[in-house]
Amino acid sequence: MAERRKLIVVSNRGPVSYSRQNGERVAKRGGGGLVTALRGLVSYHDVTWIASAISEEDRAVADETIDETARDGSAFRLRLVAHDEVAYDWFYNVVANPMLWFLQHYLWELAHTPAVDHGFKHAWEHGYVRVNEGFAAAVLDELEAEPDSAVLFHDYHLYLAPRLVREEAPDATLSHFVHIPWPQPDYWRILPREMRRAIHDGLLANDVVGFHSNRWRLAFLRCAVDIAGASGDFSNWTADYRDRRTRVAASPISIDPEEFDELAESPGVLEAEREIVERRPERLIVRVDRTDPSKNVVRGFRAFELYLEAHPEMHERVALLALLDPSRQDIPEYAEYLGAIQREARRVNDRFQTGVWVPIDLRIADDFPGSVAAYKQFDVLFVNAIFDGLNLVAKEGPLVNTREGVVVLSENTGVCEELGSWTLKINPFDVAAQAEAIHEALEMPVTERRGRLDAIRAHVREHDLAHWLATQLDELDRASARVS
Repeated sequence: MAERRKLIVVSNRGPVSYSRQNGERVAKRGGGGLVTALRGLVSYHDVTWIASAISEEDRAVADETIDETARDGSAFRLRLVAHDEVAYDWFYNVVANPMLWFLQHYLWELAHTPAVDHGFKHAWEHGYVRVNEGFAAAVLDELEAEPDSAVLFHDYHLYLAPRLVREEAPDATLSHFVHIPWPQPDYWRILPREMRRAIHDGLLANDVVGFHSNRWRLAFLRCAVDIAGASGDFSNWTADYRDRRTRVAASPISIDPEEFDELAESPGVLEAEREIVERRPERLIVRVDRTDPSKNVVRGFRAFELYLEAHPEMHERVALLALLDPSRQDIPEYAEYLGAIQREARRVNDRFQTGVWVPIDLRIADDFPGSVAAYKQFDVLFVNAIFDGLNLVAKEGPLVNTREGVVVLSENTGVCEELGSWTLKINPFDVAAQAEAIHEALEMPVTERRGRLDAIRAHVREHDLAHWLATQLDELDRASARVS
């Protein structure tokens, strides 16, 4: 890492959440992907982390600056923002999820949904805008105390906040990393003109806007031109807008290989692996996902059904282990999709199962040790997401796999840009081709399987999480040099 610097990290979810046990305040460390990824910044730099107050105890300490420590003992400062609870519900459950998430993953069925009615517009103005204003106010307070700090916004919850900060702190160094796909300009026209313009105007207030792949940054730069009216330079990846220049960067996030090496041999993972080994058939297909519509689980089950239909010789010799973390069940679209997943698994199993063999082993739980154990045991890792900003499963699984497993990977994942040449690439809508890819993966010669797996491992170990974090800081340095 470079020299120690002052950073303000801003995300909806924070690294710590508080509760009360026996009258005492208890801190629970966050385990989400973003929090885990940004942990390295806390280890090497002076970080103030701004996040939403989620629990009641979070709200009790909101707007204070709390001295906290990370898992490795590194110190950082935490500031929780207590939003109006109704405003936060509109912000999170009406605008951010599902509207923005569905829009950015191309999930809307446009003949029927969405309907941008008065209720949605109210949720935008009195929810999404208000929560972003609260985040911006907290950032400005911190910048007043530490004006040399660089601000790192993260993800789709905070698109408006950078412009609000820029208007009050014109010389601040601001960056924003978007962890989900960026759709083409026409799809943004689902939103009313003033909303889509506000989103792009907010992001273009940053010195740097980052994405996981060139595909998403190209789409963003096109949107900056078509929607915001920016002047785009597609050779140098910059957008000139409102007398400022924004650099649009692409740097795929990664994982900490040493952490996964340790996890793979931890007691919880070894216990879960023993259970998988005892129950597994000759060949095992694994998928690890959230029960999010973007993950395309139902089509994946249909593809496995087509494979079994075409290859009766594999009955009782192969199974699909689906480890799915229930996601956002307070939102109707997500609850309905979980039901569709369960129904599809039941349908396929009713068609093919025998007294001793159940083709789809569906487990719905938040079970990370079980997921790592499954990574170790896959013959095929199946990733068929409709669209995905990156998809870390495709990096995590091969790193710890012990069976020369093959990755079947959707061409619409950001990670396909990195790893695609060592995987079997699929169209996530073509279930027939997915069934054929399953067969090809299971029949691939061991030398080819080993070569592909070794190449993925080498790439992930070289382009690890520390490399991604360093890239983010390099982009900040480039932005600072440009404006100084």
